Amino acid sequence: MGTQNLPAIRALRSAWNKGRIIGQKRPLQPKHVWAIRVRLELAENHRDLALFNLAIDSKLRGRDLVKMKVVDVMALGQIKERASVLQSNTQKPVRFEISEGTRGSLAKWVEDSLMVGSEYLWPGRLHERLHILTRQYARIVREWVSSIGLEVTAYGTHSMRRTKVTQIYKKTGNLRAVQLLLGHTKMDSTVRYLGVELEDALAIAEAIEI
Repeated sequence: MGTQNLPAIRALRSAWNKGRIIGQKRPLQPKHVWAIRVRLELAENHRDLALFNLAIDSKLRGRDLVKMKVVDVMALGQIKERASVLQSNTQKPVRFEISEGTRGSLAKWVEDSLMVGSEYLWPGRLHERLHILTRQYARIVREWVSSIGLEVTAYGTHSMRRTKVTQIYKKTGNLRAVQLLLGHTKMDSTVRYLGVELEDALAIAEAIEI
């Protein structure tokens, strides 16, 4: 008995990752950070400049960054030098520094007329939502990246989270410090997140003499 040829099964819609670069998003380099900052400063875009600076300093995931409240960064009318935010995925607090430049941009933003009456640091447009959504934040990041001519598919919200810790690791080789700053519970997670390979470990070992 011959085998019957069945009709080919075709997907009703294309795969979600078609044409996309899948994998870890690249961190921004210092020259990229300054290029974006300059553009936002020239445009006098107080919201985006404060968001950009705090995203790098806080090293928070997008879902935690968009939910930040004014009281998280301000006390007694002053922007804090250090802050603490409860991470949604671990339900554990993570502390981070707020650099001088970031404090300045945050101070300008909280005084903006768009912030009147807002409990959240990044209110939704026309206050139809309490705060911007993670997909809105992702779109904003794409705009920053494309504004300086970078390939948007290679960068994302996790690029902001990885930018500062990547530089810290390159300069110090201190994985424990990076683990604490990212709020990871396991060192293995930090190693995978940074993409630390054997060559990195050997380079660190070679630099240490006993």
